[in-house]
Amino acid sequence: MNHSQIVSFIWGVADLIRDTFKRGKYQDVILPLTVLRRLDCVLAPTKEKVLQTVGKFKGKLENLDPQLRRASGFAFYNTSRYDFDKLLADAPHLAANLRNYIKGFSPNMGEVLEKFDFDNTISKLDEAGLLFQVLERFKNVNLHPDTIDNATMGTIFEELIRKFNETAEKTIERRLFQSYIGVVAR
Repeated sequence: MNHSQIVSFIWGVADLIRDTFKRGKYQDVILPLTVLRRLDCVLAPTKEKVLQTVGKFKGKLENLDPQLRRASGFAFYNTSRYDFDKLLADAPHLAANLRNYIKGFSPNMGEVLEKFDFDNTISKLDEAGLLFQVLERFKNVNLHPDTIDNATMGTIFEELIRKFNETAEKTIERRLFQSYIGVVAR
């Protein structure tokens, strides 16, 4: 898939969430899950090594961060036993397990993810019965750096953000038009 096809595939989530989220809120679902999926793909090759490192040093060292960074090969890591496959394999507990997965990220990545305020979105998706479908959609897109380099990933984010802005502009234009019609009809 090229970056345009990936953007279209990811944007297809909007079709799933249309009845639960207003157009202006699609980004609350799509952006954090795009980031989580990218991180999931990036960390996949070293996930087991990170979990082994946690098992080896937990309770023995005060600060595991340097060892976990070394194990992951990056400046961030995830200590949760979950990844997208394991999350979807336990559908009845998906919301709680997704929260556990997010809390498993290193403090530096946790700060980034907190900015999305994704917890409310998880609750809303779960209550609407959409969390599994949406997460499954993201699991089916390969955002691994071997497939999608960082520059292309940046382009994908830019295109998604452009789509959110277009959607917001159309909503504003529609409201202005409806207001205009309301004034003219008087």
